[in-house]
Amino acid sequence: MIVVAGEALIDLVPGTVGNSLAPLLPARGGGPYNTAVALARLGSTTAFCSRISTDAFGTSLVDRLREEKVDLDLVQRGPEPTTLAVASVDGDGSAAYTFYCQGTADRLFALPGPLPAQTRAVSFGTCSLVLEPGASTYERLLRREARLGRFIALDPNIRPGLIPDPEAHRARFHRLLPFVSLLKLSDEDAHWLGYDISGWMAAGPSAVVVTRGGDGLTVHTGSGDVPSVPGEPVRIVDTIGAGDTVNAALLHALSERDLLSADALAGLSADTWRQVLGFAARAAAITCSRAGAEPPRAHELPSPTACGPA
Repeated sequence: MIVVAGEALIDLVPGTVGNSLAPLLPARGGGPYNTAVALARLGSTTAFCSRISTDAFGTSLVDRLREEKVDLDLVQRGPEPTTLAVASVDGDGSAAYTFYCQGTADRLFALPGPLPAQTRAVSFGTCSLVLEPGASTYERLLRREARLGRFIALDPNIRPGLIPDPEAHRARFHRLLPFVSLLKLSDEDAHWLGYDISGWMAAGPSAVVVTRGGDGLTVHTGSGDVPSVPGEPVRIVDTIGAGDTVNAALLHALSERDLLSADALAGLSADTWRQVLGFAARAAAITCSRAGAEPPRAHELPSPTACGPA
């Protein structure tokens, strides 16, 4: 089982790209939420760990997880409202967000009891590591599970407008690195955080995957190799959920190869990394070809254990 910990929210997306006054259409989202859905669609046994509102939006979020066969045992519920993220989508499909999150349910996440014994990896990231008091609770969970020997994946997924104290957030990022096995982040995230990949790896992660939009993905490893794959050509509708799909595809491909451990990750060959990255690139391309965060299902992709470079 792969547990995904973090927020679930509602994206309000313009019905017409480039028109800021177009009617806003609600879509279920949040980086961790999208990652959990994508993992389940790819065929991984997945659980979601979060606090979700009991309002109508929250009920819809939970209903979708149930439909996608994501385990709900670690989902907490509360009467507080659901976080809203208003998206603006540029002509090239890239999205920016304004968040409405004061007093929302996901901020009141409480530390859960022991995770299921079959948990092999736990994935963290995005708003859940920013918004207090929940952010500190997710940090405690990350540290606890890492000390139990579980594989930890981290996607910072930086939203600058949501971060009141950039230096404090960068400090939290650095505090987490010794507990992280796989760090995945976009090129923009890396620049915001200082782009010190060698320093980050020295602090803990066995591998750092950097996404470069349409230019593909690159992984930095302790071997000194820097395997890369190009992006998959596709007509982009929007990029909502693309990075979350990469998260899921990386974890799924590594799980299928029984590589969810820091030691196994450190020993991967460049060819195996290209296969894993190629699978992730193809999965993200499918998501970008659709409106909203609609990741692919397993039958839409070649086997993750036989997928070469994109």
